[in-house]
Amino acid sequence: MVLASLLGTYLDLYFVGKDFYHFPLRPFQKIFTINLAFTLVVLPLMTLIILRCISQLTNWGKAGVILLVSLLMPVFERLAELFGLFTHSNEWNHLYTFFGYGIFLSIVVLFHEWMGNRIRE
Repeated sequence: MVLASLLGTYLDLYFVGKDFYHFPLRPFQKIFTINLAFTLVVLPLMTLIILRCISQLTNWGKAGVILLVSLLMPVFERLAELFGLFTHSNEWNHLYTFFGYGIFLSIVVLFHEWMGNRIRE
């Protein structure tokens, strides 16, 4: 969960800094340009739920869950836009979100499994 939070925070800082997207409604707007509630609460909890759900699956099952979540994230992103929580630049493509979350979740799952194997040794 800590890795997910750190990766999410740094990726948001990068993309907000490059003006790819913006968080109009966020806590501590005068201090932070990113939505800390998402990167420090929502993203780690979502990651915990996903890791718990896929812990007993085969590698193909894990890949399927990662693909499903990656497909759903552009939909959730669009809903966040409709609620005014999120805005994108004209250069943004929601496929970036799909591929980004696929890579992000793959890294987190692989790290989680690697750490689990290291602990068992």
